[in-house]
Amino acid sequence: MHPELEHLALKTRRHFLQQSSLGLGSIALTSLLAGEAAASPSSVINPLAPQAPHFPAKVQRVIYLHLTGSPPNLDLYDYKPELVKHDGEDCPDSFLKGKRFAFTTGVPKLLGTRRQFSQHGEGGQWMSDAIPHLHEVADEMCMIHSMYTDQFNHAPAELLIYTGSPRSGRPSMGSWVTYGLGSENENLPGFVVLISSGVQPNGGKNSYGSGFLPSVYQGVQCRSKGDPVLYASDPAGMDRGLRRQTLDALRDLNHLQSQELGHPETLTRIAQYELAFRMQTSVPEVMNINQEPKHILEAYGAKPGEASFANNCLLARRLAEQGVRFIQLFDWGWDFHGTTELEGIEAGLTRKCSTMDKPVAALIQDLKQRGLLDDTLIVCGGEFGRTPFREGRTSTSKILGRDHYPDCFTMWMAGGGVKGGLSYGETDEFGFGVTANKVHVHDLQATILHLLGFDHTRLTYRFQGRDYRLTDVHGDVVKGVLA
Repeated sequence: MHPELEHLALKTRRHFLQQSSLGLGSIALTSLLAGEAAASPSSVINPLAPQAPHFPAKVQRVIYLHLTGSPPNLDLYDYKPELVKHDGEDCPDSFLKGKRFAFTTGVPKLLGTRRQFSQHGEGGQWMSDAIPHLHEVADEMCMIHSMYTDQFNHAPAELLIYTGSPRSGRPSMGSWVTYGLGSENENLPGFVVLISSGVQPNGGKNSYGSGFLPSVYQGVQCRSKGDPVLYASDPAGMDRGLRRQTLDALRDLNHLQSQELGHPETLTRIAQYELAFRMQTSVPEVMNINQEPKHILEAYGAKPGEASFANNCLLARRLAEQGVRFIQLFDWGWDFHGTTELEGIEAGLTRKCSTMDKPVAALIQDLKQRGLLDDTLIVCGGEFGRTPFREGRTSTSKILGRDHYPDCFTMWMAGGGVKGGLSYGETDEFGFGVTANKVHVHDLQATILHLLGFDHTRLTYRFQGRDYRLTDVHGDVVKGVLA
């Protein structure tokens, strides 16, 4: 925990003044304010000032691509020829005994993939024909086929991955990272969220919220269409100078309240107002993909003025260049139950992969060409897996679908600190369970924090009398994927 914030959180103003010969208002602190605000006589704690991790880090930033709803790993990455061979047969009872599913009852039918698989890269990664552009970057991708989770419903599973708990109220992964590392760019948030397909993540804003951490660490949602950040523009009739005067007055009032009450959220409020003022100039510039050359736009499939996953992948690269610590992309529409043609794992998966495959491959290639991939970690996946059998509600339909499945699924990473071209972990011949190198979501969290230079057991925040951490009381670094 930041020493300054811990001091403020644990002590009242009176106790603090009794313990210190310095007044709160005279503590020597790095000014949060730049440009116009630098002349202000008031100085405040900058909660986003760069912080050193526990040990030298392999990566400086994370781009996390969340495919909301969870893609079917058996149709993308985890090839099971035996499942194809036994397609349409009853599931063996031994695979079903004692397990729960979201929508399936009775004896379901095994469902082999209809996709064509082939091996790619020097590592021989098995990948389906649904993602042809990712074939080109197979040697950059570290596949983890042995992921598993405790949750089989969307919102709890998503919250578990991002906050370490299936219930709302805990800080998200991006919040923990910015709390621990701060921001490299004082004019941009340390944690930026980009959402495509028009729907918030399953866990709502809790998936990128700050929980009980100071709210300055929550994810700031930016948009690729319209105003990049809502309500950041000056109101009608207010010019930049008048806005500066207004913020100065608010800052002084908040600073007086901070001196009186010593509450860290008051300092957070000052920091947020000042950051928002600077973002009015910096965010529109970094979010303007019109500045990109034509060949870059074509590589991503990005189109200026649209709200799309392709645009967001390009924006992720631009934000990474500007020093944003944690860039979170949520893309809705990967829940393939087969209730409609667009939700089936034939036409539906083809449609969604056509919006994901090209821009993600371009992101990896673009970062590598710019020398950014070495210290950037890309993570991609959903909140759980999909069943190796047909979903019960649509078992007699012509449209193929898979149910939720927590016992095994695939996620992949690329970039700094991980072994490219690696397939880590194994599942059985039908894809029902992990047979080697199990990786729980807490292990994934511990590994991401390790690559950022943190001992996940020491990145803590005291709340309601105990120390909390992202990995709760679990988690081991997955050393087998580390370069």
